[in-house]
Amino acid sequence: MNVQGQRTRGTGHGGELIVDTESPEATMALGTELGKLLAAGDVVTLTGELGGGKTCFVRGIVAGAAPQYLDLVASPTFAILNEYPAVPPIHHYDCYRLRGCDDAVELGLEEHLHGNGICLIEWPDRILALLPPTRLELGFSYVDATIRRISLFAHGTRMQLLLAQLATHCDTSKKPLSPLLCSAK
Repeated sequence: MNVQGQRTRGTGHGGELIVDTESPEATMALGTELGKLLAAGDVVTLTGELGGGKTCFVRGIVAGAAPQYLDLVASPTFAILNEYPAVPPIHHYDCYRLRGCDDAVELGLEEHLHGNGICLIEWPDRILALLPPTRLELGFSYVDATIRRISLFAHGTRMQLLLAQLATHCDTSKKPLSPLLCSAK
């Protein structure tokens, strides 16, 4: 991926990749590359502050996995679930308003976690006991007013391989990298 405004280094083979994005477009582009790699049964969790880039990143995932539904992407904070009937289907949960695992089970989230779709979960700390052992965790944080740090942590062999593939799409040749800004382990 040759996206202006992204910095990273390394291969992601160790299960962790850290990418700094300098614009919403760069955040979305990284999500798009991930979306192209996701498959049925994959679970991705997204954690971070409000305005940290989670919904922008999800917009990118949908652009990569099911571009025909891109215009429908919005934060599911009040709806709790947004579904995109792609092949495979994409289930985008915001668990902020849930009181715990019982609420999630009642909504059918547990079925989606072990189903044939792609499951994207914001505020996963509300349902930790339900999360499958194989998943990709994303953490979003502010570096400064314009730069977002996206930390990707792979759990399980499938996600480690996916993360290594994603790292190969990140272009590191345009800018010298600072170990303080970007790293992969």
